[in-house]
Amino acid sequence: MRKENRYLYLDSLRGLTLISMILYHTIWDLVHIAGVKLDWFGTDAAYIWQQSICWTFILLSGFCWSMGRRKAKRGCIVFGAGILVMAVTWIVLPTQRVIFGILTLLGTCMLLMIPMEKIMRRIPPTIGVLSSMVFFLLTKNLNSGYLGIGGMNLIALPKSLYDCGYVMTFLGFMDKDFYSTDYFSLFPWIFLFLAGYFLYRIAKDNGVLDHAGLNRLGNKPLACLGRHSLLIYLLHQPIIYFVVIVCFE
Repeated sequence: MRKENRYLYLDSLRGLTLISMILYHTIWDLVHIAGVKLDWFGTDAAYIWQQSICWTFILLSGFCWSMGRRKAKRGCIVFGAGILVMAVTWIVLPTQRVIFGILTLLGTCMLLMIPMEKIMRRIPPTIGVLSSMVFFLLTKNLNSGYLGIGGMNLIALPKSLYDCGYVMTFLGFMDKDFYSTDYFSLFPWIFLFLAGYFLYRIAKDNGVLDHAGLNRLGNKPLACLGRHSLLIYLLHQPIIYFVVIVCFE
C-alpha cells in the first residue's frame, strides 16, 4: 500500500509486535549466548509469548496480502531477505544459524497466494477462516511426526516422510539432523496465513475497514516502526548480538 493509503492501526499492531519480538530476542541472546540464567524463559509463559509474536506476524501478513500492490515483487523481497538471513547466519554464526525462518515462510506464502487466490476467493470467508484454523491446529505437531491438537498426538505420520532432506524439511517433515534457531515450515504455518487472508475478506465484506478508516485508531510512532518492519527485523538481531557480546563477553 502507498503510505497515504495505509491503515494506521494495522501498522501500529505490527510495530507493537515488533517491539515484543525485539525484547524476546534480546532475552534469548542473553540466555543462549551470554549464558544469563533465567529459569522462567523455559516456561510455558515464555513459549506463549514467543507464539503470540509469530502468530500475530503471520496473521497480519495474510490479512494485509490483499491490500498490497506488486504482490510478486513484495513476496520476492521478503523471501530474498529470508535467504539472506539464512546465508549470513550459516557463514558467520553457524551455531545460531537460521534456516527456513519466518521471512522465508512469509515470502513463500505471499508468492503461493498469487496462483492460489483464484481458488481461495471462491471459498466463503467464514468457512475459510474456520477450516484454516482447524487445519493449522491439526498440523501444528507435523514437525514432530503427528497430526493432533495441542498435546494430543492423534495420528502418527509415516516415518518415510521424514529424514528426506531439506525440501521435505521446508514442507514440515523435519529431518532428524536439522537444526535452526528460527524454523517455520510451510505446513502448518501457511494455514495461519490463510486464516489472515480470510479474516481480511470478512472485515472488508462487513465494512470494518471502512468504518475504522485510514490513518486513524493507531499510534504514529508504533505505525512508523510497523511500516519499516522488514528493515528493522534484518537489523535488530545483529545489533542485539553485538551489544550482548560487548557487554557480557
